[in-house]
Amino acid sequence: MHIELTKETADLAIVIMAAGKGTRLKSRRPKVLHEIGGRALLLHVIAAAKMLVSHDRIYCVVGHEAEKVRAAVAHTGVHFMLQAEQRGTGDALKTVKAFFASSEAAVPAKLMVLSGDVPLIRVETLRALAAVHDAENAAMTILTAVPDDPTGYGRVIRKAAGSAEVTAIVEQKSLTNEQRDAPEINSGIYCFRTAALFAKLDLLSTSNAHGEYYLTDVAGLLVADGEKVVATKAESVDEVLGANTIVEMMHLDAAMRAATARRLMAEGVTIFRPDTCVIDAEVQVGADTIIEPYVQLLGATRIGSGCKVRSYSVVQASTLGEDVLVRNGCVLDGATVGDGAILGPYAHLRPESNIGPAAHVGNFCETKKITLGAGSKANHLTYLGDAVIGTGVNIGAGVITCNYDGVHKHLTTIGDHSFVGSDSTLVAPLTVGEGAYVAAGSCITEDVPNDALAFGRARQVTKSGWAAARREAARGEK
Repeated sequence: MHIELTKETADLAIVIMAAGKGTRLKSRRPKVLHEIGGRALLLHVIAAAKMLVSHDRIYCVVGHEAEKVRAAVAHTGVHFMLQAEQRGTGDALKTVKAFFASSEAAVPAKLMVLSGDVPLIRVETLRALAAVHDAENAAMTILTAVPDDPTGYGRVIRKAAGSAEVTAIVEQKSLTNEQRDAPEINSGIYCFRTAALFAKLDLLSTSNAHGEYYLTDVAGLLVADGEKVVATKAESVDEVLGANTIVEMMHLDAAMRAATARRLMAEGVTIFRPDTCVIDAEVQVGADTIIEPYVQLLGATRIGSGCKVRSYSVVQASTLGEDVLVRNGCVLDGATVGDGAILGPYAHLRPESNIGPAAHVGNFCETKKITLGAGSKANHLTYLGDAVIGTGVNIGAGVITCNYDGVHKHLTTIGDHSFVGSDSTLVAPLTVGEGAYVAAGSCITEDVPNDALAFGRARQVTKSGWAAARREAARGEK
């Protein structure tokens, strides 16, 4: 990930507020771990922050279900600060102040404060916020927005029309009649001169409707002390809005997925009926690939150029090469597919399925932890698990690799250019040599040498006239 350091960000650290419960979601999960666009709200915010500063200058304030939140985002390398009691946003910043006071970490000159539930925030907006903060030599810079209906949000009151300077942030319940028409809302995203912020935190009061320490009160305290507080508007309302209900969250999800589809189409991908597709934000697709309606592309999926993914297929955390055809109704999870391969319809590729170039996995076939070599084919009703299959192999309809003995999994190895006849069961551990044949309907329990024919089935016995005699006997019993 590229970080473009500027004079505005060189001495900047970022605090992400992630301690809240989100009671209006009516959920047992921490609010910031709810997902849109295929990943947790908090992970989206961290990703934006990491494009501005390095991970070691990002601090997440956690509280409700703190250990779950830590576990979910620990791989990002950010720091964590515990707000043991959630007593408001001002109290969260007191936790930050206490952390720096008790640790050996250097106090940054500037702190940017983000909310962990604003997943659409763009790094360009954050960079612009930092630039305005520096240009205005402000103690506090507030990111604002102007929604169609500002009801319910705290309002930013500017010193005068057209002025960058702010006199206060006023919560909805405290608005005067004159202030109710103020259109500009507080996003909850700020940039502070750290020393100015820390000096005012101990002056915050809980004398408000919720009995909490409001970070917004810092604005009034700074203004009263002659410090400069300014505001700058975000280009988009959606990017600064959080999600307090599932309905609001799905609004953000739809916005993010629509943006992802637009990005892919701008890069040369054809998506028929993009409103019917579910495409996660991390997905990458090459030019000239066609995505049909009702397709789901999830997680860190990577699809090469010239592919076609037909309707009702679900591709999760998988990698497809170029010119791959995924026919209708396939399910891929953690699979890797080589150039020119053909899948489905209704194939199921489970984790660690590695399908080689120009290979075929067809109707109602299931694979798991296998390697299928270049040009090999398993076209019908087959289960291949824990197997290494060479190049140019033909697997007949209904073949099963019996990989599980009730305790352990075992490997089946099938050599290049071999042929496994329909309805055969291969009982692992087992090796079928190169160029070997397994006759249809066989149960194979011993290794098959190169170029050999193996069959394991009862000898056919034909009794002429048996069926007619049985029918005659049945008539006599009536």
